[in-house]
Amino acid sequence: MTAPEQPTVIVRMADAGDLYMSWRWLGNVYDQGASMLPGTAVDEAVAQLAAALPNPAEPGGLERAMTTGAFASYDSEYLVAQALSRALLPYGLGAQLYDLHVRGIRPHIRLQPSPRVAQIPWEIIAPDPDLRLVDIADISLLAPASIVHGPDRTARTWSATRQLPVVAVLDPRVPGFRADSALGSVLGRMDPEAPLAQRVAEYRAQGRLVPAVDDPIEVFRRTDIDRSWLGEALRGGASRLTYVGHVTAAAPESGQSEASELHLACAAEAIGFATPIRAHRPLSAKDLLLGTHTLATEPTAGPQLWPIPSRVALIACESGGDMRFSEALGLVAAMINGGAELVTASRWPLPTDLAFQRLAGAPPEAHPLQDAICAIDTAHEHPDPITTLATWQRTRLTTWRTQRTIEHSPLLWSAFATVQT
Repeated sequence: MTAPEQPTVIVRMADAGDLYMSWRWLGNVYDQGASMLPGTAVDEAVAQLAAALPNPAEPGGLERAMTTGAFASYDSEYLVAQALSRALLPYGLGAQLYDLHVRGIRPHIRLQPSPRVAQIPWEIIAPDPDLRLVDIADISLLAPASIVHGPDRTARTWSATRQLPVVAVLDPRVPGFRADSALGSVLGRMDPEAPLAQRVAEYRAQGRLVPAVDDPIEVFRRTDIDRSWLGEALRGGASRLTYVGHVTAAAPESGQSEASELHLACAAEAIGFATPIRAHRPLSAKDLLLGTHTLATEPTAGPQLWPIPSRVALIACESGGDMRFSEALGLVAAMINGGAELVTASRWPLPTDLAFQRLAGAPPEAHPLQDAICAIDTAHEHPDPITTLATWQRTRLTTWRTQRTIEHSPLLWSAFATVQT
């Protein structure tokens, strides 16, 4: 998926008190290198970032992040980016990247972060006052090798499936939860002229949209999109899966990344490993991995129930949270195990468009979350999704530098990371 002429560097990290980082360039473009990054500085930078992010468990945590937190203003956000750069970008690697930059060459950095630094938005780190890492490189994350090379994994390639339908799960109605509750509407009442509704209308016109609907608005807030519907839709053949809704991420201290949950319109009676919440049973990563193993007399494996297409977007709070575990078996890993070769997910909780408008004073015409969904969707339709998404992030960064308004803050656009096999 990366152009052959684009230099690519593989960067791997390991926690052992300090943070150990190694890198090697494919094709031996530069010498390989290794560095020990002092753990105290790394921990301080990580803590500085964590303090800037939305914390749903903290009363007023979302409003704080959007109004007085470090990502609420350009100057304070830059201080975080600078601290991340000092703590996490080794001099040797930085010098090689800068050499390419002055020669007008933008490389691809493929990162395998350790759990300690899994939430770091590498795109925004600032090696120079006028440069962020996304200015000089395209960035993706490496999928866990143990998942990619699993003996039972059936990979689906974009080149072979790109003409198949797009399965869209957009803000499904979670049983037992009102629209304004904790698992309520993410997108709010959809306007037919809104960016995402227009995008859905395009797929409908092309005959590529699942579910098939007469009106694009009917795709949103559906009550029938449960695990059975999703399995049937995916088994019918799909090029992509786009999910916009709620994810409940497992806490890193639990050690159970497989407990991360996707919230569809599943009733509590649905068969699955997750504990029901009111009238609803979430679809967990464990379900996607194991299917009905131990739950049925004639069990079916997860990848057979839900054969995952080549490209997946999980646009929900901390949908990429399994990277914070030493054994990543969460939703991203489950999607890759099920057949995906590329998954875009979120590193932390995402503010909604309504939150931007009501809490942070963004204008009513601003739709930063919808814009991000459309940008990810565009990237996933492109032969080179990594560069396409990075190009969009660079446009957001340029606007953040010039306008410095909250709807352009990296609080949203740098939350997304793409994991690639």
